[in-house]
Amino acid sequence: MTAHVLTRHSHTARPALPVLGDMALPLARLHEVCGPARRSLAMRVAAATRGPVVWIAPTWLSDRPNPDGMQPLVDLGRFIFVSPQRPEDLLWSLEEVLRSGEVPLAVADLPEPPPLTPVRRLHLAAEAGATGGKTAPLGIVLTPGDGGAPGVETRWHMASTHKADHNGWRLERRRARTAPPAAWHVTDINGQWRMTAPDGG
Repeated sequence: MTAHVLTRHSHTARPALPVLGDMALPLARLHEVCGPARRSLAMRVAAATRGPVVWIAPTWLSDRPNPDGMQPLVDLGRFIFVSPQRPEDLLWSLEEVLRSGEVPLAVADLPEPPPLTPVRRLHLAAEAGATGGKTAPLGIVLTPGDGGAPGVETRWHMASTHKADHNGWRLERRRARTAPPAAWHVTDINGQWRMTAPDGG
């Protein structure tokens, strides 16, 4: 009798957006960015794309991106700001933008991580946008604290660091389907971000 060995198929490598150093985000998927410096990291992702960026944030959110802080990183004219008045319209707006396939990046600034079912819907919307639209869209949800949205393709955490020999940020890859957790120091040198070797590397 012939023995058959069953093996798990590895994930097919998806096209990804290179952002910074070892940070690359698979396209047509939903990603989570959390931590105190989450908006700064989202701006760096926006800087790595071309074309319009849709930024969705509720009307009641007082902590919004500062144009003076955005200007050194990205062209403000690329941004379309959407301000839903109802909580249920935040993820609905993100889903519709991703499904259209008309913009390379859509960001939703959320008060808390979304549950699994909406995350799955957002993945499907991004994939549909990549199939029927002009571009393979990238979806990002910004969540406070340590985040924790289930089912996201990747989860990144960024916070500022202030040490005697380092002034910048600590960037952590806390979840990825095809890569292990890792951490880096990020510094801003004359407007250019640089990622140093992972901790312990």
